[in-house]
Formats: sequence, structure tokens, C-alpha cells
Amino acid sequence: MRPFKYTRATEPNGAAAAVGANPQAKFLAGGTNILDLMKEDVERPNELVDLTRLKLAEIKEAGGGVSIGALATNTDTANHPLIRQNYPLLTQAIVAGASGQLRNMATNGGNLLQRTRCQYFYDTAMPCNKREPGSGCGALEGLNRMHAILGWSDKCVATYPGDMANALLALDAVVRIKGADGVERTIPLSEFHRLPGDTPQQDTNLQHGELILAIELPKSNFAKNSYYLKVRDRASYAFALVAVAAAVELEAGAIKQARVVLGSVAHKPWRSQEAEAALAGKPASAESFGRAAEAAIADAKPLAHNAYKVELAKRAIVRALMRASKLA
Repeated sequence: MRPFKYTRATEPNGAAAAVGANPQAKFLAGGTNILDLMKEDVERPNELVDLTRLKLAEIKEAGGGVSIGALATNTDTANHPLIRQNYPLLTQAIVAGASGQLRNMATNGGNLLQRTRCQYFYDTAMPCNKREPGSGCGALEGLNRMHAILGWSDKCVATYPGDMANALLALDAVVRIKGADGVERTIPLSEFHRLPGDTPQQDTNLQHGELILAIELPKSNFAKNSYYLKVRDRASYAFALVAVAAAVELEAGAIKQARVVLGSVAHKPWRSQEAEAALAGKPASAESFGRAAEAAIADAKPLAHNAYKVELAKRAIVRALMRASKLA
């Protein structure tokens, strides 16, 4: 690990200003991702600004929904009564995301900002446009079993590894942010993460120095019928091959509205509006869910080693929707 300056922030404005003033500075919260990346020499900040003493961990009712502090831990968020009762999809996704030890340390803001687990990104001897723009994508012609089937470009085929963000996208979350100039803004989670395009080094649409303050969820009609499914190589402590955040609002056995968000298939959480449109007004049934799954994966472009993800994603969508609808 390279030497770095350590700064302890005492209030949000100062934290955002400190990072904004130094192009090589990074925020430090739970440290479950950034410290690993520094040890592997993937991230090389010359300053870390510690956020852990900021008062940004509150989870509270707000505007008919809930506001979740960026520094609340994953554990506290998943176990909070407001979340368990009104947003069980989020609880399921967080619990599926990591071990208890990691959830005890990881913060919500940091979870949104975690970087890909692509082996070429972590291996500094290999080319990676995300780590070193212009060097090439080792995974494109390499071992890409875990990589994207949707939304990738020839510059990057890595996937976003998180689970919490998939559920937040299904729940129409909005992220509240403070800039280095002290000005606050909000950004829908649907616009928070980016596809790789020609700039895969940019994971999100945040500007340097912008600090996540909270994640805001509107009132949800999906509490009774939602399910988070994570398919992986082993039962726990593994990143997903495919994940599905599924939610439906039922009325007299028909689907009034639905949410289908896929994880580990693209550079960002992937909401399938095609699947949702296919479900609207249809009966909650295996046949309806199968048609929605076909619509969700119609544009998939598998790589040399991950064509299995196409069929796996379809089956995972059907299973998640069946469980969300209490049919399985």
C-alpha cells in the first residue's frame, strides 16, 4: 500500500470540499472496498477523508417514504423496522450481498460506489480500461464467464457487483448528494450508475468531491409481493452470476405494475422496462413471467464464456416473479 494523507472530517461541507480540492483524494467510510483496492495497488489515492464521524447514519420516515443515511451500515439498514416492514426487497438484497461481518462495516453510500470485481481490473499486470484508460480490456477476449451480457462495449465488459442497488432501483430510489461547493442535488438511482461506453473508468455520474448524504425511497406498493433472488456458484459469500429484484402489485389476480431489475449482467443495475411492460395487466402466472423473461433478455449479447447467463437469467426472472407473487 502506498503512503497517503489521512484527514478526519467533522461535517459534510468540509468533507466534500476536502476531496473536491484534491483530484487524488477519496472518501473513506466502512473501507470494505477501497482498502482492498489500495492493498492491490488498483486504487492509489494520496489522501483519504474519513467520514465515519459525520452524522449521516439516521434512518427515518420522510415524505411518505423513508430516508436512509449514507453512513448507516448495511446491517442496521436491513434490520430497521421501517425497511423490514415497508421495503422487504431491500432487506433481502442486503442480506444476500455479503457476510454478517462485512454488513456490519459496509455503509450504504459506500455500497453504491463499490467497484467491479473483474479479475482483470484487480490484476495490475493485465490491461484494463477501467483501471488505466486506453490500455485495453483483458476480459473482452479473455476469461469472461462472470461478465456482462447486456450494455457492454468493446472498452469494458465488467459487471456491477452489488446487490443493494438492484433493489433500490426497483424501489425507485433517489440519491441525495452534496457537492464540493456545498450545493445539494438529487439524482435518481436509474441515472446514478453508468454504462461503460468509451469511458468505463467512470462508474457513476457523480462529480469528484460529491458526497452521498442519503438514499430516499418513496412510498412503495410492493411490500407484499417482492423477492430478491441471487444465483451464485456457492450458497454464500460469493458474487452473483445473475441476480433478480422482482416486485409486483397485484389487483384481482392481475399485475397492476411490476419491477424487474437484473444484477451481474451489465455494468450497472439493469432495469428491464420491456419485461415490466410485458407484465402490465397480465395474470400472475408462469406463462406471463416466461414472456416477460424473454423480453428482458432479447437484446443480450453473450461473450465467449458466458452464454449460459442468457438462459440462467430467464429462469431466474421467472423464479423471482413466481416467489414475489406467492406462486412458488
